[in-house]
Amino acid sequence: MNILVVGAGAVGGYFGGRLAEQGEQVTFLVRPKRYEQLQKTGLQITSPHGDITITPQLVTRDMRPDHVFDVVLLSTKAYHLDDVLKDLTPFVSNETYIIPLLNGMQHIRRLTEVFGEERVLGGLCFIESTLDAEGRILQTSPSHRLLFGSRTGKPTARLQEIATRFAKAKAPMAYSMHIMDDMWQKYLFISTFAGVTTLFRSAIGSIREEAVGRQMIVDVMNEAKQAMEEQGAVFNDDTETVLLKQMHAMEDTMKSSMLRDMEKGQPVEVEHFFSALLKPTSTERFRALKLVESNLRMYLGTIK
Repeated sequence: MNILVVGAGAVGGYFGGRLAEQGEQVTFLVRPKRYEQLQKTGLQITSPHGDITITPQLVTRDMRPDHVFDVVLLSTKAYHLDDVLKDLTPFVSNETYIIPLLNGMQHIRRLTEVFGEERVLGGLCFIESTLDAEGRILQTSPSHRLLFGSRTGKPTARLQEIATRFAKAKAPMAYSMHIMDDMWQKYLFISTFAGVTTLFRSAIGSIREEAVGRQMIVDVMNEAKQAMEEQGAVFNDDTETVLLKQMHAMEDTMKSSMLRDMEKGQPVEVEHFFSALLKPTSTERFRALKLVESNLRMYLGTIK
C-alpha cells in the first residue's frame, strides 16, 4: 500500500513516521526547504512511546512518483488548505482515499468539492507534538491516537485493508464506524481547550486553579456545543460531563497547539475554529465564543 503524507510536520510527520517504521510505503510531500532539511537529518521523532529516525521517501510538488497512492494523510493548517490542494491534486487518482486530520468541519466541504464525496473520509487525531528548531518532531504526552472512517458509515474492503495496515503501527490508528460524531466531539473538545488556553495565554493547570478560568471553560464549552448543534451536530446527553472530566484530568502543563503557535508568533486558525461557529445574529448569545474569536483576531493583527 502506497501512502502519501502531506507535509512532514508535527502531526503528519509523526503518524507517517510511525507507519514507515512498520514497513509501510510512505512518501512525504514537502516544501523544498523541508526537503533539504530531511535529506540531511532524516525524519526524527522523540516520543515517550519510542524515539525513531528514518530515511524518508520525499517528493516536492514539482516531482512525480512512478505509482499511484492508495491513501493520503492530510494534516495541514486550515489557512494553508487551498495552496496545499494545488500541490496535492496531481498525486491523487480516482482510487485514492483522502484522510484529513484538520480540526473543525469546514475543510470537509472544500475537500469534497475538489475530490468528490466518496474519496474524502473523516479523520481526526489526538496528539501533543511540535517541531523544534532543528526540525525534529517532539511528541510530549501519552496521547497519540488517530481515527478515520467513511463519512457514510459504510466500510469497504479497501477501507478494511487500510485499517488492518494502520493497526500495526506503534500508535493507535483505528477505523471508526461513527467518525462524524467523533469529529464533532473532537471539535467541541479542542474548541474549548484552544479557546481558554489562548484567551488566558496559559497552560490548562493555571486556568483550572482560578474560579474565572473554571467558569470560562464551562461557558466556552456550552456555547460551542450549542453552535455546533445548530449546524447539525448530535451529542450524547453526558457530553458536557465527559468533556469537563477530560479537562480536569489533563496534566497542568498541557497547552493547545494553537497557544503554541501563538507563542511562536505564527498564524492561528481563528476562521476555521471559531468564526465558523459564529453568525452575525449569534454574537449576543455566544459572548464567550466571541471573546475568544476577538482575542485571536487581535493577536493576528500584531503579527501581520
